Amino acid sequence: MSDVKKVVLAYSGGLDTSIIVKWLQDEYQCEVVTFTADVGQGEEVEPVRAKATAAGIKEIYIEDLREEFARDYVFPMFRANTIYEGEYLLGTSIARPLISKRLIEIANETGADAIAHGATGKGNDQVRFELGAYALKPDVKIIAPWREWDLTSRKTLTEYAEKHGITIEKTHGKKSPYSMDANLLHISYEGDILEDPWAEPKDSMWLWTTSPEKAPDEPTYLEFDYLKGDIIAIDGKLMTPAEIMEYLNKVGGENGIGRVDIVENRYVGMKARGCYETPAGTIILKAHRAMESITLDREAAHLKDELMPKYASLIYNGYWWAPEREMLQSLIDESQKVVNGQVRVKLYKGNVIVVGRQSDTDSLYDDNIATFEDDEGAYNQQDAEGFIKLNALRLRTAAKRRL
Repeated sequence: MSDVKKVVLAYSGGLDTSIIVKWLQDEYQCEVVTFTADVGQGEEVEPVRAKATAAGIKEIYIEDLREEFARDYVFPMFRANTIYEGEYLLGTSIARPLISKRLIEIANETGADAIAHGATGKGNDQVRFELGAYALKPDVKIIAPWREWDLTSRKTLTEYAEKHGITIEKTHGKKSPYSMDANLLHISYEGDILEDPWAEPKDSMWLWTTSPEKAPDEPTYLEFDYLKGDIIAIDGKLMTPAEIMEYLNKVGGENGIGRVDIVENRYVGMKARGCYETPAGTIILKAHRAMESITLDREAAHLKDELMPKYASLIYNGYWWAPEREMLQSLIDESQKVVNGQVRVKLYKGNVIVVGRQSDTDSLYDDNIATFEDDEGAYNQQDAEGFIKLNALRLRTAAKRRL
């Protein structure tokens, strides 16, 4: 890697990436370009400009990617009702392909030889960043300091910062003991007492959601308008994808929606415990399934359910740009052409309860057939006898052999 003259670093301005800037400058004797993405983490990203400038950075990219993130990544993912291992709504996973894409684009714009990230050698993010980068620029050079340096703990990182005069600003109030990642879709917590899977998280850990016990005693009702599988309006008000997610995070959080505590299987082979708050995603998933329940053909819906775990694994493991994910996305998007209408939900003390669904143009629900009252000949119940006997033929044949 001695031929690296310029590198684009995914830069947050925190402890790790502040040290990485200095480390790259010293170890590689190269120019560093910083890239900071606002994907809805809820913190001002502009202050990192001063930090980067103080570190001697001349090319500083700070970009608001919230709408692109929601429109082109989160919403397509939820058209598939995506959930990993039954509980995880992939909040961190789905942000990584967008960041990888911009890292490569900025490298091309600036003539950089390499990209760099601050993901550790134990986690999934190193895989996601790098698979995405290689898919978009196969000959790109990637620097992952955590796999090269001997700074193996927060203590050694802090000592390095002090030795090299790197200012690490303290957060307001008491610093969280958890490793956290946030964007429009979720906030995650790892580390500290969470490393013991038997230990219950402290209620003070959760930043976005009210505990269900303390949530309002009166429910909140929301009505969604759907077009081709995506929410386009809430209570009749048109909103952009990012605005929808921001609003649902606020309302969902107030009602205690979206907390999960899981032990997941990482792609690198280990099990890891993580806690997540995903208010908007939890609501979107439940409402979308309700919209599909009256508009999507039975076998199309069942096929989607069979394919979803594969699709979820592809995103979790970093294969957003892989041809098989794109193939699945085409199938999923084709199915959503008829997913149009309205869904009404009730939010109450941690629960998302569907209370209504309708579609004037694409509903397959026929109350003349489904009714328990007189259907006036819409359904001939005698047809069921032949249907049952034909489906029972192989079972009866096998039974006769046994008997």
